[in-house]
Amino acid sequence: MNSERILIVDDEPTIVEVVQLYLSREGFDVVTAADGQAALAAVAQRRPDLLILDLMLPHVDGLEVCRRVRAEGALPIIMLTARDEEIDRILGLELGADDYITKPFSPRELVARVKAVLRRSQATQASATKDGSQPAVIAGPLRIEPAAHAATLAGQALALTAREFELLLFLARHPGQVFTREQLLDQVWGYTFASDASTVTVHVRRLREKIENDPTEPRFLLTVWGVGYKFEVPR
Repeated sequence: MNSERILIVDDEPTIVEVVQLYLSREGFDVVTAADGQAALAAVAQRRPDLLILDLMLPHVDGLEVCRRVRAEGALPIIMLTARDEEIDRILGLELGADDYITKPFSPRELVARVKAVLRRSQATQASATKDGSQPAVIAGPLRIEPAAHAATLAGQALALTAREFELLLFLARHPGQVFTREQLLDQVWGYTFASDASTVTVHVRRLREKIENDPTEPRFLLTVWGVGYKFEVPR
């Protein structure tokens, strides 16, 4: 049985009831909030292990909640969005959300995503507590320290979200190898089911903005048209 605490934030009682039921059946400790202010209070007081966050909320909207939560730490966040909210989904990912799922959704798929995000979060924490035996990955001016969960470019620290770091580290460990978006979802996000590839696209774009001199002419993260992405060590 799971002992992780999940905070569900949604102002639609039916959705909250169904999601809470499915998560409780899996052994999760579930707490709920119906608006953004209550969500921020619950994050501070109840210390959840994962946040399921609707974007359309009263008082404080989901994007602002996401921004404030991410500014305080690496709490995993799964966003709930309507199908016509593509811009908000992209903004949420750029603010540091780990994943999103669109309404209407399958509660079983949401549970699977919760488990996948938690697995990745726990793996990240375990890696960060190791004694430094993992060697650094060095690619030109880019240095990635797996044990410290940190990266620098020309000696300057990079402000990466947990998922951006994991994606960069995975690709950098396989230089020259091309990965499809689906393969990256499986390897970095831990999904074994279909997901929206724009999650990968947004994270690659954000990484390019942080590590490339010119994101429109990348040296590290290259697009292989019709296939996916690869990492190259610049000469």
